[in-house]
Amino acid sequence: MPSPRSATGALLLCRAEPDVVGPAAQLLRQRMLLTRAGAEWSVLVPESEPWRAATDGGGDPSEVIDRILGGWAAALAVGAPWPVLALWWDADRSGFTLASGFRRPVGYEWLANGTPVGEEEAMRTFAARLGLDPVLDMQSLDVLTTPDTAADARARLRGLLAVLTRTGLALPPGLVPGEPSDRLCEAARRDGAETVEWPGWRDAVHAELDVVETTGIGPWMRGPKGRALAAAHLAAGLPLTVYGLRRRGGGWLAAGGLLLVQGALGLAYDRMRAARD
Repeated sequence: MPSPRSATGALLLCRAEPDVVGPAAQLLRQRMLLTRAGAEWSVLVPESEPWRAATDGGGDPSEVIDRILGGWAAALAVGAPWPVLALWWDADRSGFTLASGFRRPVGYEWLANGTPVGEEEAMRTFAARLGLDPVLDMQSLDVLTTPDTAADARARLRGLLAVLTRTGLALPPGLVPGEPSDRLCEAARRDGAETVEWPGWRDAVHAELDVVETTGIGPWMRGPKGRALAAAHLAAGLPLTVYGLRRRGGGWLAAGGLLLVQGALGLAYDRMRAARD
């Protein structure tokens, strides 16, 4: 039987192309592997495991990994037009967190034997935010919230992914819930994943500007509405950054930092383009 440490793993699924996800993921300051996961989806596989160091002094490992992955998902999704789904698992539990924009993240958990410990309404919110079919897809999701002695926690996550295949999600071979982190990384490298790591502020800002210019979202960042959105990013980013520093939570600190960067970038981009015109 695998040890609790070796049984731990996580994936970040982003409903966006890899060339858009990469620059945003750099701001997490975590070394990750990035590859395509079907039509309009990308997957990030963490190479580092900060939840291990966070639990060496005690505490519930499941709560730690859930908090860290939830913070990362929120950091990637805040201010972005695409949602992020964080999947995680360890020896005791498995679960997910869906983050989208400024809305409150929604999540669900199962005990190792598959016993649901989340709120049924969370699944409905999950389906609505991803634009899933309110009848057919909800029927499949409802099954995941009812007792089933034949389905453990990892099977529940696989069932969740099966529903998302209808949105175009297709994980590369080997990226399967239940696999430990080292095997997930091996599978991502076999699929030709690129490495995403912190390049420093200057290169990170240049990368974000390249995304703005090449994806066609530049016009949305200009004018009164663009400046108002940038100001909102700055206003939200500062308290999140302070909160992350106090809690020493890498995820929330990253979310605050990302908001501050996006806000400053938005104001700078509007001025830069206005000067060119």
